[in-house]
Amino acid sequence: MLDLLSAQGQATATTLAGGLPISRQAVVKHLAVLDAAGLVGSVKVGREVRFAVRPEALDATARWMAALASDWDRRLARIKRIAEAAERDAHRQ
Repeated sequence: MLDLLSAQGQATATTLAGGLPISRQAVVKHLAVLDAAGLVGSVKVGREVRFAVRPEALDATARWMAALASDWDRRLARIKRIAEAAERDAHRQ
């Protein structure tokens, strides 16, 4: 949904639902969650509510996720080293 919204710049829930395999009501629920998370913003134009991606929020989220992934990579590498050392020790005995 974020990709579609990003590509369109601004879009209504109805427009987004036309390009997705889910109902308009499901799109509205997703947009409400994204809005609450600060990843999208909305503006009312007449009777329509138009949504747009907030790039600065997505950038911050991407940086946080990259840091989290890096932490997990370090932890998993440590577990692997410990397991490999234990296996080598077991073969020596």
